[in-house]
Amino acid sequence: MPNVTPNTVLGGRYQVLDKIGIGGMASVYRGMDQTLKRSVAIKIMLEQYANDPSFAARFKQEAQAAAALSSPYIVNVYDWGKDGDTYYIVMELLRGTDLKTGLKNHGALEPRKVAQIASQICQALTVAHRHDIIHRDIKPQNIMVQPDGNIKVMDFGIARARNSHLTATNSVLGTAHYVSPEQTQGKELGPTSDIYSLGIVMYEAATGKVPFDGDDAISVALKQVNEAPVPPSKLNPKVDANLEAIILKCMAKNPNDRFQSAEELRRALADYLAGRPMPITMGEATQFVPATPMRTTVVPGPATQRINRPADARLSTGGTMGDTQPPQPSRPRHRGLIAAVIIAIIAVAGAVGWLIFGSTDQMQPVPNYVSLTRAAAEKAITDAGFFEVGDVTEEYSETVERGIVLSQDPVSGTQAARGTRINLVVSQGKEPAEEVQVPDLKNMTPEEAQAALEAVELKGQVGDSVASDEVDVGRVAEQEPSAGSSAKTGDTVTYHLSKGPDAKDVPNVAGYARADAVRELEAAGFQVSVDEVYSSTTDKGYVIDYSPTGSQPAGTTITIQVSLGQEGVRIPNTIGLSEAEATQTLQNAGFNVNVAYQYNDNQPRGMVAGYDPAGTAPAGTTVTIIVSLGTQDAGGGETPQGE
Repeated sequence: MPNVTPNTVLGGRYQVLDKIGIGGMASVYRGMDQTLKRSVAIKIMLEQYANDPSFAARFKQEAQAAAALSSPYIVNVYDWGKDGDTYYIVMELLRGTDLKTGLKNHGALEPRKVAQIASQICQALTVAHRHDIIHRDIKPQNIMVQPDGNIKVMDFGIARARNSHLTATNSVLGTAHYVSPEQTQGKELGPTSDIYSLGIVMYEAATGKVPFDGDDAISVALKQVNEAPVPPSKLNPKVDANLEAIILKCMAKNPNDRFQSAEELRRALADYLAGRPMPITMGEATQFVPATPMRTTVVPGPATQRINRPADARLSTGGTMGDTQPPQPSRPRHRGLIAAVIIAIIAVAGAVGWLIFGSTDQMQPVPNYVSLTRAAAEKAITDAGFFEVGDVTEEYSETVERGIVLSQDPVSGTQAARGTRINLVVSQGKEPAEEVQVPDLKNMTPEEAQAALEAVELKGQVGDSVASDEVDVGRVAEQEPSAGSSAKTGDTVTYHLSKGPDAKDVPNVAGYARADAVRELEAAGFQVSVDEVYSSTTDKGYVIDYSPTGSQPAGTTITIQVSLGQEGVRIPNTIGLSEAEATQTLQNAGFNVNVAYQYNDNQPRGMVAGYDPAGTAPAGTTVTIIVSLGTQDAGGGETPQGE
């Protein structure tokens, strides 16, 4: 890293500690925000890219893109800057492991866990897409799974607003195993490109393998464009038809055939998790995927209930499910036929039970009523005529919609006698949040602000720092919502810490004469301190460098380094040498020589009695040697060199 070692302090605030990761553009270090006394992650651009304007612009764009997004499922970006030649981004320090590492260590996930993770990624993408920002690099390596099981989407390093351009060409960036066909082809990208990449992430999470692989990135990219994926269930039989249909729709080659928004995909995943039938559109055909896998016991439901397809009937890229064409919801004649079939199956099942057991009073397995509506479950119990509807209670649920059966007693599959009462617990939906008053956080430290918010069951997050003439640096200067307003428990309050008086850009005074630099900085409202140092590259009296740089509060002391010129060379002692010897010695040391003659009682005639200057001087300085004429009383003779 350029000029970065452990304990380096960037921007006068962020202390670099140990390295925790490295990517294509940057290394990531654990760090300490010395102002707020909190641990942070510091992303530092790799040295080979620091002098490339396009990479510097993309690095800055990453910080701006991510900082504009607020979601519990997106990593928080706190700050960014440049210190000397070092570009850095300061982010939330995450605990846990990335999804790619988790899949390598533990293999494929259970289908419900895949859907839960994908649902959270959808919520992150919904926020980004609402800001017209396309991530462009959704992959397991950029999904951090935290200890509580929730995820954070990371690395907006190649994200950018739709239709924006960093260069003249729309460069294809991303990882070949996860890019969409249109991204591979360099076409304009929209939200559906991120949805395609998320489909591949779901595919890998459900099967433990990527759908397309090859010897190099080009071969993989060509497969993204030209080849259909192997259905996930062929690799992992635990992948049910419902989840498979969602994954394959995300991975449609034509963007128009995918889910058209992250929110639409999230709703489909919510239906899957709740066990509701899902209309899945693939091209021209609309498929209704059943709510639950096929069972031997068929329970009649409302008129909209559909027969489950066999386990080996899979959704193909053409929009059909094997050779089985499910009924369409807009054709009542089909619904009536299905109802008749269900009744017939129930009648046959009852007759078979009589023949086998000699009496329908024998034990029977309890069907599954979970995920049905309350009305459908009660009707199914009543119509079957073997069990009875028991107590129906209601509970709040964060994940299941109002009116849907959460649980049952006895549970499905339990052998129970005729007349057994089936007790149902039905969802009331999410529990209404309590109204609370937002506390006044002004002048609090971050720790005090968090404690005040937690006391009324609100969440807190730190926003961008703001200038304030009233509030000390590091304390709360502003907040949203405002103090005294109403909020619901669980809501998030964003507070902004003071960075002191309004900051100003420090003028670039490198290369200025000392007096000019001082005048320029003082005119901008800064104090000036001067350090004088030798320099082999900057003329004496001119500014070599200055710090701190960037934006600083008015009144900040800016230290300028002023050149003393080239560092001096020690002048050899030539006293007692002959004129010729002294001249040669000084010239060998890099000095020019001037000769003067004086009478001297201490040195014989022709020997050096003194020289000026003494000590050190820059190479090339003229040194005058004083050659003795002997004692004046001796008289006689000519002076050396004819004087």
